[in-house]
Amino acid sequence: MSAEIICVGTELLLGDILNSNAQFLALELASLGIPHYYQTVVGDNPERLKQVLAIACDRSSLLLFTGGLGPTPDDLTTETIADFFGVPLVEREDVLADIALKFAQRGREMTPSNRKQALIPQGARVLPNPGGTAPGMIWQPRSGLTILTFPGVPSEMQQMWRETAISYLKSQGWGKEIIYSRTLRFWGIGESALAEKVTDFFHLANPTVAPYAGQGEVRLRVSACAPSAAKAEQLIEPVAQQLRQIGSPYYYGDDDDTLASVVGQLLTEASQTVSVAESCTGGGLGSMLTNISGSSSYFLGGVISYDNSVKTALLGVKPSDLDSVGAVSKPVAQQMARGVRSLLSTHWGLSITGIAGPGGGTATKPVGLVYIGLAKPDGTVECFKYQLGQNRSRASIRHASACNALDHLRRRLLAGRSPLLNVL
Repeated sequence: MSAEIICVGTELLLGDILNSNAQFLALELASLGIPHYYQTVVGDNPERLKQVLAIACDRSSLLLFTGGLGPTPDDLTTETIADFFGVPLVEREDVLADIALKFAQRGREMTPSNRKQALIPQGARVLPNPGGTAPGMIWQPRSGLTILTFPGVPSEMQQMWRETAISYLKSQGWGKEIIYSRTLRFWGIGESALAEKVTDFFHLANPTVAPYAGQGEVRLRVSACAPSAAKAEQLIEPVAQQLRQIGSPYYYGDDDDTLASVVGQLLTEASQTVSVAESCTGGGLGSMLTNISGSSSYFLGGVISYDNSVKTALLGVKPSDLDSVGAVSKPVAQQMARGVRSLLSTHWGLSITGIAGPGGGTATKPVGLVYIGLAKPDGTVECFKYQLGQNRSRASIRHASACNALDHLRRRLLAGRSPLLNVL
């Protein structure tokens, strides 16, 4: 027994509307432990919708439709499904009365076209829509097949799902187990490199392990099917712990953790503070840090030293170094980090200077060249050089630069907490 999501609407195919309904339903199905293997998007065309139905009915026993329940001529979902199964539509007086009442409550006149929304296949149950005029239906047109329809408006669909659909599905024997997941997050290693380290785990049956990549980080999702979240956690934790150890030092957190939140926690535990000096990231690093609630306890501030005059006047960068090696260089990154640490009297100072592009690169200093400085509590300064790639977007280079800076601080904070930990 598995479910399939079918989203109806030409606007979805054209990309005019983000298909958030499919994401919502997929997450809900997972939380109920209902297997879900297929999703389909089809335009407002009855013949193509019937083709989708023919395929879906043969491979899935629960079909969830969103969209196409409105009063306009292109809203064809209900009548197309009824026609596919050769069942007539009947006008439900209770639904018609509900639609009329909602129009009256809103001070609007109900148009004749809205009567269409009261048509339901003979034998189907109404799936009430408290927030709108388009009801859905719950229908078992044949043995072993259940169809639920929802309007395309996300808020209406979600309310209908929570208030009616979930309890109905559970009453029919669906959702006896849940699918619970934990996401492990890694920075500084590619998806293929991490996959090679943990390839044996991809063959597990319960829990399962799957890799994902996005915005420079790699994620491993560990999912378990069990009667409860607590039971699923018992299955997940031993596997997750092994993955953390194998993926060290690249592993930095779970689920909703970010590099900034993890750094903030480590700084709080150490009772230490940090300040930042930024050039090419233009405040992006400081923004990441201040996105975390309570960050004022450890992040004192920063300097956006975009122009060289700010680097010299506020951060103490030597004009001679700017003249000889340029702003994008190891000496300048080091002096920026040391300067902001001294200026704001923090334990740590982080700096970023680089060429984010798309212009400004040269043969010796191409777009994507970035230096990160890290001034430490003992007064020493480290520097890290990156070549992030000339074909990456400006936003991507800036984001990766800020994350790399946070990751270096994370590793040094961990090393300070456990000197024997190899984080290099």
